[in-house]
Amino acid sequence: MSDELTSKPTHNDPIDETALKQILLDARTYNDFEERPIPAETLKKLYDTVRMGPTSANSSPARFLFITSEDAKTRLKPHLMEGNQPKTMKAPATVVLAWDTEFYDKVPQLMPHNPGARDWFTAPESTLDNGKRNAILQGAYLIIAARALGLDTGAMSGFDNDAVDKAFFADDPVMKTWRSDFLINLGYGTTKNLFPRLPRLDFDEAAKIL
Repeated sequence: MSDELTSKPTHNDPIDETALKQILLDARTYNDFEERPIPAETLKKLYDTVRMGPTSANSSPARFLFITSEDAKTRLKPHLMEGNQPKTMKAPATVVLAWDTEFYDKVPQLMPHNPGARDWFTAPESTLDNGKRNAILQGAYLIIAARALGLDTGAMSGFDNDAVDKAFFADDPVMKTWRSDFLINLGYGTTKNLFPRLPRLDFDEAAKIL
């Protein structure tokens, strides 16, 4: 066994407080962004980070549409609630967090040691339950990964899902089976329209150790 393998610690060391503050403790949901683009390389690195998060049977049902161009923003705008339009148009990128209704077809590729796992997800109830739950989980990974990479985020609902699906997915041969769930604005946040931090539930109100 190599020295590299034998010298690895038997447990993970906690990340430092600065990192925790950046990704969760001091992080905020931003409603305004600097007029500074996000390089395509950063968006690709973001996806490459997110895809490593765990999902059921490695099924990875989430799909990510990064809206960055003026044309794509123009197509998105009419399907947003009025209050969500200014911040979304200002954000250099908006992710349509979606899930693939036929995600199970990728399971043999993603779980090559057990390709039959595809059949676990083909029943309509299982497709919906596992597809949406795991995609939303991947959306949470995206928020944390984006903050870790130095981006600010603003997740939201408040849009017409069916209209967005029709505008962006319906006529595309790759995306026609995708269905939107929520949106995440990405960029470099400003303090404009930043709400005071709201309370959170204490441990004894929301958790229990047995």
